[in-house]
Amino acid sequence: MENIAENIRAKAGFIIDMDGVIYHGNKLLEGVPEFLEWLEKSEKSYLFLTNSSERTPRELHEKLKRLGINVSEEHFYTSALATASFLANQKPGGSAFVIGDAGLIHALYSVGYSVNNVNPDYVVVGDTHSYNFEKIEQAVNLVLKGSKLIGTNPDVSGPVEVGITPSTKALIAPIEIATGKKAYFVGKPNPLMMRSALKRLGIKREDAIVIGDRMDTDVRCGLESEIDTLLVLSGITSREGIDQFPYRPRYVLGGVVDLVR
Repeated sequence: MENIAENIRAKAGFIIDMDGVIYHGNKLLEGVPEFLEWLEKSEKSYLFLTNSSERTPRELHEKLKRLGINVSEEHFYTSALATASFLANQKPGGSAFVIGDAGLIHALYSVGYSVNNVNPDYVVVGDTHSYNFEKIEQAVNLVLKGSKLIGTNPDVSGPVEVGITPSTKALIAPIEIATGKKAYFVGKPNPLMMRSALKRLGIKREDAIVIGDRMDTDVRCGLESEIDTLLVLSGITSREGIDQFPYRPRYVLGGVVDLVR
């Protein structure tokens, strides 16, 4: 384990998933304060990368602050920001009909997009609790009229205190079925998000490592972007679960605690 930890600590850039790596819901995981302190003291470049599109970087900063950790806003990159960046490159100054929360709407505004309920270029769906039949019906008809369908992330579900909650792929499914159109998903495991993260860090892929708790998003995304991967067993994927996939992470540890203790 010592050699594994040494190899990982030698990296210059760290791309870190949040839920299952840093916290579970509102509970900080073991070793996280020491790990973040080490990142800062060692002057490492790091970015928290999350497929959740609900919260803005400021809200994520506030959440960690409530858990006792102070990380500035520039260290957060969400699937909402990745989606906004993708759309701004595809069609600068476009418009979108949005089914999503503040994180997504704010990200779209920040790249010069406007909200349009009549003839938008895109229908964009993200994680949200403000989901209703009227919005789905509106989205279906806009897509049938030619608006392109975009999902912030391809997660079917996500963990919450009471169990699981439907995520973007589940929410967008009725629109896909009713229109016969398939959505394009921007978040992990789409390598687009990882490449954007590398650009933000200003780090070459050989000098970076992806730390995540899921084989199907974090590890796959790292592999497809040719970045070393560390799977931590503090979240979704168990050690036994690794064998269910036709690929493997470069490293496996119990949690980030193993990097600092």
